[in-house]
Amino acid sequence: MTFDTIIKGGSVVTPAGTVEADVGIRGEKIAAIGAGLDANGAKVIDAGGHYVLPGVLDVHVHLALPFCGAVSSDDYLTGTRAGARGGVTTLIDFAIPYAGESLSEAVDNWHKKAEGKALIDYTFHVCITRWDEHKDQIKDMVDRGFPTFKEFMIYESEGWQSDDRAMFGTLEKMREYGAMLLVHAESSRVLDELIARNHTPERMARYGARLHPMTRPNFIEAEAIQRAVTWSEVTGGQLYVVHMSTAEGADIVKAAQARGVPVLAETCVQYLVLDDSVFEGEDGHLFACCPQIKKPKDVERLWRGLRDGEVSVVSTDTCTFTREQKAMWEGDWTKIPMGLPGLETLLPLVYTHGVLEGRLTLEELAMKLSTNPARIMGLAPRKGAVQVGADADLAIIHPTRRLTVDPATMETNADWSPYEGWELAGFSRTTLSRGEVIVDDYRVVGAPGRGQWLPRKTAGLRPAPQAPERVTA
Repeated sequence: MTFDTIIKGGSVVTPAGTVEADVGIRGEKIAAIGAGLDANGAKVIDAGGHYVLPGVLDVHVHLALPFCGAVSSDDYLTGTRAGARGGVTTLIDFAIPYAGESLSEAVDNWHKKAEGKALIDYTFHVCITRWDEHKDQIKDMVDRGFPTFKEFMIYESEGWQSDDRAMFGTLEKMREYGAMLLVHAESSRVLDELIARNHTPERMARYGARLHPMTRPNFIEAEAIQRAVTWSEVTGGQLYVVHMSTAEGADIVKAAQARGVPVLAETCVQYLVLDDSVFEGEDGHLFACCPQIKKPKDVERLWRGLRDGEVSVVSTDTCTFTREQKAMWEGDWTKIPMGLPGLETLLPLVYTHGVLEGRLTLEELAMKLSTNPARIMGLAPRKGAVQVGADADLAIIHPTRRLTVDPATMETNADWSPYEGWELAGFSRTTLSRGEVIVDDYRVVGAPGRGQWLPRKTAGLRPAPQAPERVTA
């Protein structure tokens, strides 16, 4: 057997466990995994002393998104470069219809955002924002290769909000078509009331950015998750709770799964490594995201959920705004563009604070960042695992080498980072996308526009059982 590229001598993290092996690549695919593969003229990449991981799938990002009176500053050029440097080889964005648009027009708009810019592979979730107009367009989207949809339980002012009737009807459609509904779960009416009660000059002067977490207590998310789970349970439609941030939410999802409700949940990395003390500082407004960063007890519960299985995926909800854009708030927390940069630091944060701190095994990291996202979103077996026949999407990381998070040296278009100054291991020394090296020696070398759109046929498949315990780093 001959190969175009061989990755030699690494510790390869496969679905069956971590093995000392070579990875042989032919064309865009993994052709062999084994010891002592014959190079025979192939390009050789030395992975000695490194882990060879499946490329990460970030299945929750927003690039060049018009939101909160601004446009998020990472587009498909800077965002996918940032992802590649962090070992991300596939992302899923959200195609949101503008006023009066169909679902098909929304998808066409997002295709235009990516064309000629994307360095890595991508696809979209399709957002349903006007149920009565969009409900009869769902099947066409599934037929076009988009089996995942999203509804927002908040954002009425943006024109995005779906009510219980819409969610109920959409979940019925999900059951009918074998598709999956992603839900942003927050209780809008109570949230709006808490915001209104605190939206006074006196309280804004006194509390500043702290009003962001003060007006979003945990029950705002938990009640909405419970409601969405109820509609999933009675309709049988597959539900996926996005960016879950609370201990209560994890408890609700765990109990629902035990009853056989078809619900899955993701969390985002910021909810695993930050707590609401970030709002106390002078730059506290920079950390505004939605849902907001919670308390230490929530952080620990989400880590436990990753180990126990009720939390299936870690994503980022990347929605990047610069310091200048964040400064639009001028003391009014309701005007802060909400979102954080994240693609570049997803793998390093989960590796450093998960694997190196003993919260996750290496196999569990690969499952939550790669295997589960690919399987759940309908991209397996092509994506998500180091196995023969899969795309050669790989991230080669050093077990201990740490780099300092510094926006001046990063690919993201943000001039700040929530993790600025942190020393993190797990940045990708070498990233391959479909067999092509796009990051070499921690530097992006791939060309923009090479990323491909990925059509999908299914979604919402149950994740595999938890990986067995393995030796940690």
